[in-house]
Order: sequence, then C-alpha cells, then structure tokens
Amino acid sequence: MAATALPPLPPQFKSIQHHLRTAQELDKREPVVAYYCRLYAMQTGMKIDSKTPECRKFLSKLMDQLEAMKKQFGDNEAITQEIVGSAHVENYALKMFLYADNEDRAGQFHKNMIKSFYTASLLIDVLTVFGELSEENAQHRKYARWKAAYIHNCLKNGETPQPGPIGMEGESFDVEREEAGSSSLHSGTTQPTSSSTYEANNIPTSNYTGIHIPPGAHAPANTPAEVPHNTGVTSNTIQPAPQNIPLVDPSLYSGQSAGEVRLTPEDFARAQKYCKYAGSALQYEDVSTAVQNLQKALKLLITGRE
Repeated sequence: MAATALPPLPPQFKSIQHHLRTAQELDKREPVVAYYCRLYAMQTGMKIDSKTPECRKFLSKLMDQLEAMKKQFGDNEAITQEIVGSAHVENYALKMFLYADNEDRAGQFHKNMIKSFYTASLLIDVLTVFGELSEENAQHRKYARWKAAYIHNCLKNGETPQPGPIGMEGESFDVEREEAGSSSLHSGTTQPTSSSTYEANNIPTSNYTGIHIPPGAHAPANTPAEVPHNTGVTSNTIQPAPQNIPLVDPSLYSGQSAGEVRLTPEDFARAQKYCKYAGSALQYEDVSTAVQNLQKALKLLITGRE
C-alpha cells in the first residue's frame, strides 16, 4: 500500500475524514474499495479548496497515495476499468448495507451494525466518482445514515430501537465520539480538529417502508461488515444463510424476441454493465445477485427492454 503519510487534515476537509478512515480500514481487506475511497476524497477535496497551502499540501500527498496504489494494482480490472470498479464498490456497499439491515430487522442492535450502516452510506458517497447516483442508491444512503443515527441515539438514551423501516425523524450521529477509542489514520496523518456530527436534516420525515431491499438479503460468509478490533464490539460469529436464488424467467430460455429488435449502443453498454455486476457479485459468492443481473442483461439483449 501507499506508504506516503498524509499531513494533518485541514479543517476545510472535515467532510471527507471518514472516507479516508474507511480507506485505511479497507487497505488490506479490500484495496480496490480503499483506492476509490481515496479517489472520492481527492475529487471532493479539490472542489472544496485546492488553493490554500495546507490544502494543496494535503491533496498532493493524497495524490501520491493514489498513484502508488494505481501502480501496485495496475493489473486489476477494477482499477483500470471504471465500469468494473463501479460494480465492485457498489457490491461491497450493498453487502455491508444488507448485513446491517438484517441485523436491524432481527432486533440485533450493536455498534458493529451501526458502523456498518454508516460505512455503507460512505461507500455510496464514493459511487459518485463514477457519475450520478441511481435513485435506489440514493435511497439506501439516506436510509443507512438515518438508521445509524437513530439506533445510536436510542442505545445512548437507553431506549430500544424499532427494527426495520419506520417513520424517519431528524437524528444526529456523532461519529467521532463513538470512535474515540479507535485509531486515527496513518501515524502523522489525519487528526480531526473537531467532532464530526452527521445531521440528518435533509432526510424526509415520512414513513420509509418503501425502500427497496434487493432479493437474497443475507449476510454471506465473507460479509464485509467487519470493523476495527479496537471498537470493543463483541458479537457472535455470523453464519452464512442459505441463498435465495431468484427464479429464471422461462421466456428467456427460448431466446426469441417478439419482433426484430434494434439495440442501441446504450443498450449494449447497459447489458455489459449488468454482466460486470454479475461478475463482481460472484467474487463475493453471491449467486442471487449474479443471476439477477445476468437475467437483466439477457432480457435486454433479447427484447430490447429492461
């Protein structure tokens, strides 16, 4: 991994400190995701302030880290091809979200689950390096951040959280206070100057039961919802649940379309994207998601419709 140490985080960049911390936590386990977390931080930092000396120095060192990682993992398709990288990061974020969501719906409330919700929301932020978020991912991000705040505040106040989607209210999640005992970024790097509080003031207070949870929501054997060991979290080992494989549409077997189908370049690009998503899902042994995306690609190629 990139050995270049980052200088202290400028106050202007407080909004990206947790993305950088997530990158550090994932360096060994998921270097591809860690790379895109840093890329997101780099792009966001450039938009915030690229002119003051301390910000320029910080961004320069961050760029050195990115270049070192790109050199180290230059033969990885997820680094060299954005469509593969996007699928990889999205799959990882979704795994973390589904782990936290299943724990929540089962009434298993703990810091590991809270952190998984919050980290999933950060990784969905990272997806913006590939373009505008889908409506589904935007919903997941809002819900994950709100759930992290809601459950955290309930536990802090000695209350029992309500599992599953419920009416959302404004909550604030003081991440720094929760992670007071956790390690900072690489020695000599980011040392937050103040508490970072997530204010859920942009989240609607309406009932959130309409959120779309993909089929096959389960915590696989290699769920990414791991957190640093120094959080003091103790929980039972997560056992993989049987995967619910979606039924294959029988009409797809025939390979017959209703008429002559003219596919556009955009159709081919979408089909390719679904195939990349399926390949990324298989890296996590997620057969359900792989089958679902392959069916979407096949339907699009056969019918010209999604």
